[in-house]
Amino acid sequence: MGLATVIENEAHFQSEMANAGTKLVVVDFTATWCPPCQRIAPFFEQLPAKFPRAVFLKVDVDRCAETAGAQGISAMPTFIFYRNRTRIDRLQGADSATLENKVRQYYGTETEEAGDEDNSVAGHMDLVTFITKNECECLNEADDHPLAHALTAGRGYLASDCDAQLIINVSFNQVVKLHSLKIKAPADKGPKFVKLFINQPRTLDFEQASRNVSVQDVEFTPGDLEGKPVPLKFVKFQTVQNIQLFISDNQGSGDVTQIDHLAFYGSPISTTNMGEFKRVAGKKGESH
Repeated sequence: MGLATVIENEAHFQSEMANAGTKLVVVDFTATWCPPCQRIAPFFEQLPAKFPRAVFLKVDVDRCAETAGAQGISAMPTFIFYRNRTRIDRLQGADSATLENKVRQYYGTETEEAGDEDNSVAGHMDLVTFITKNECECLNEADDHPLAHALTAGRGYLASDCDAQLIINVSFNQVVKLHSLKIKAPADKGPKFVKLFINQPRTLDFEQASRNVSVQDVEFTPGDLEGKPVPLKFVKFQTVQNIQLFISDNQGSGDVTQIDHLAFYGSPISTTNMGEFKRVAGKKGESH
């Protein structure tokens, strides 16, 4: 227990990736003749014990040339991070501190909360690693409580500014399927009525959001705001590049709406390496 799995060939690599499901997978592309690879190898071998719910694989680029070629490896060591067989990050070079920080960053999103949550969204993952944070926007957010605070658990909260209404635009770095939405918020200040829109070319304003027909309307109860995922009409959220939430009011009808944590569960559509691309090009029929 607690050791990285040494990959024999491409078929073995694919089977390990498939078996990992939605767990974080960290792959060390290494070579016996590469001194930096040998230097960081003992450190890499310690990681499985520290992060037991992640999968660690070692690929010798000479022995598994097909895998190294398919993953675009040009220098060793290279560490690639995957979830759901989708590349989410890469690190080139023997930098043990950055390697562990990246593992912690991607591992943490899945394990911060109790394990039963995984069961309630079986087969789907927290899509936080696919959110392009610098393209997200929130209208009427308080300066000291912006949207960014709510996209990571335990980092503060999002609050509205002038009144209870909020428009939240969350952008993904590739097309995803959305299965459910989780909002953790105080029982009196959390959102009540939420209209959902997808694949809008730009952030709606409040008038448009009030007037336009949504893809789905969700009414949250105080119980829903304890952080349990609320299922969406899955068939309507099969190709999502961005999602907008129009929150028209909150549970207590006060002026401040508060969200402690906002999360989306689902899966990336592509199992190829889309992580290299900034944005997926818009396709016909994507606007709703």
